Amino acid sequence: MTRRSRAREVALQVLYGDDVNPSRNLAVVDEFLSERLSQDADLTEFARELVGGVRRNRQELDGWLTELAKNWTLSRMAVLDRNVLRLGAFEIVYTNTPGQVAINEAVELAKRFGAKQSPQFVNGVLDRLMKEHQSGAKQGSKPSAS
Repeated sequence: MTRRSRAREVALQVLYGDDVNPSRNLAVVDEFLSERLSQDADLTEFARELVGGVRRNRQELDGWLTELAKNWTLSRMAVLDRNVLRLGAFEIVYTNTPGQVAINEAVELAKRFGAKQSPQFVNGVLDRLMKEHQSGAKQGSKPSAS
């Protein structure tokens, strides 16, 4: 596992925790990031950026994911799958991470922590998002469900 993959894993753990306990103390989260990433400042900052980005853009990310996850609502998705998708979608839309890298990283997280069907589901939804994003549909509006 690469260093950045490890940071993504820890960011996913934080996002999962946010989902199941939205009222937890943010100072505890910061301490968790530092501890889990062995006090590596660069990795801690990367994980912090991922977590903060997903938190800030969650409503928009959730809107896109709802449209692109055909026949699925967010509430019906497994908590882990929902947060892997949020993390991958954030990287595709808001960072310089190449789309295919973001998808591969998300699929690896789904393989490692999700159900048997999770990797395929995550791959399908994020692939649709990447195609929408690359076609310019992400200019401040939701992707069209095709």
